[in-house]
Amino acid sequence: MSHSHSHSTTPGHAEEEHVENHGDVKSYIIGFVLSVILTVIPFWTVMEGDFSKTTTLWIVVVTAIVQLWVHLKFFLHLNFATEDGRASTFSFLFSALVIVMIVGLSIWIIYESNAMMMY
Repeated sequence: MSHSHSHSTTPGHAEEEHVENHGDVKSYIIGFVLSVILTVIPFWTVMEGDFSKTTTLWIVVVTAIVQLWVHLKFFLHLNFATEDGRASTFSFLFSALVIVMIVGLSIWIIYESNAMMMY
């Protein structure tokens, strides 16, 4: 009776999978450096005040979106490359949607309740 294995079960192979799934020091350093740069750019833009309010707002929003992607990719290791990555990403996005809805609707309800009490 023979058993065929499609992948190696050696300890070295398991360690490689662990590193691949959870990132490595290089990934964290790249993420950290990008995060610092993406924090300094809007901070500098606001402190200098050389741009119009609209341009400053767009710089802050764009760098925030890029920084969100950097955090998801380099720190949370979410990606669409593998089946597990897609499942993790969709779970994260669904959780984020629920949180945004709860917070947003709560603010709306509080605002409307306050407005109704003013009459």
